[in-house]
Amino acid sequence: MKRPLLQTLLLQALVWAVAASALAQGGVRLKELAHIEGIGATKLVGYGLVVGLDGTGDSRRSMATLQSVANMLKRFGITVNREDLRIDNVAAVMVTADLPPFVKPGARIDVVVSSMGDAESLEGGTLLLTPLVDASGEVYAKAQGPISIGGFNINTIGGEKVRKNYALVGRVPNGATVEKQAPGSLPQDGEIKLALNQPDFTTASRLAEAVNNKFGAEVAKPVDAGEVTVSVPEEYKQPGKLVAFLSELEAVEAEPDEVARVVVNERTGTVVIGRNVRISNVAVAHGNLTVHISTTPIISQPNAFSQGQTVVVPETQTSVQESPGASLSVIPQTATVDDVVKALNALGVTPRDLIAIFQALKEAGALRAELVIL
Repeated sequence: MKRPLLQTLLLQALVWAVAASALAQGGVRLKELAHIEGIGATKLVGYGLVVGLDGTGDSRRSMATLQSVANMLKRFGITVNREDLRIDNVAAVMVTADLPPFVKPGARIDVVVSSMGDAESLEGGTLLLTPLVDASGEVYAKAQGPISIGGFNINTIGGEKVRKNYALVGRVPNGATVEKQAPGSLPQDGEIKLALNQPDFTTASRLAEAVNNKFGAEVAKPVDAGEVTVSVPEEYKQPGKLVAFLSELEAVEAEPDEVARVVVNERTGTVVIGRNVRISNVAVAHGNLTVHISTTPIISQPNAFSQGQTVVVPETQTSVQESPGASLSVIPQTATVDDVVKALNALGVTPRDLIAIFQALKEAGALRAELVIL
């Protein structure tokens, strides 16, 4: 039995066991399953400059950075010739942020800073004051502060490069001050529309039923797979009571339904099996074919005084090996994810072999789940 496969599948089984235990204790809160329709984060964006870099900024080929530095200095009363500027300590960046609803002016939010020129690293840089606007161009926040990239990018004199993480994107924690509250308000017509984060008819029906059980009346109705409407009870329509109702509403717990799905990532060899995955009765044989090609250089040396040249002739050797023991194994029909784990462990294959097996099971119609390949 292959240890990597065993660890992967047992870990997945443990995750689902914990999830099943949580669901048995009351399910998932409404605030994780849905949100109030029409109320969401506002996307903000801005263009700015990062200064204080150690020679890792944009080169003179970045015309936007040259022009931006010249314009900035002009605002401070300094007139310079753009062609005389050196900007290797400056980088042009795009600044992005999400402004949550109901955040008041004066609050601070994080921003993400991304290089848009040919800079090598933003390590050690400081973002200059940058207005952040929405799609209509209205300013909602202003960002400034030192950048944290969580890594480094070093180029030695000998041409060697040492890099950790990605040094051209960083964050400024609490780097933006909110100037204006994002648009959005609570519904005032006595009806709240809940939009499911992952639309599903069964989940919508369960959610409406859980809300009705909580308040003891038919206040919630599922409209479709992605929306549930909730009528505010009369006792909560008084001034100041709506927030209390929403607080109780988002604490309602329901069990979401899940699509049977197997997700595989061929680049990393990761396999994730959903708890509703089933396999019908099928026979599987899997063998590994290894092709090894090696090249041995053979030096041909001419005789003395023959005026010949020494040449190197490569000699290629190819070997093909197929792992033994690729006999047929019967996988019985499974009823739970634990049965799936035991059946696949019996094959004794690696996670990468498991990806090929799942693809073949899907083609054979034996995999009763959706197969997602990343």
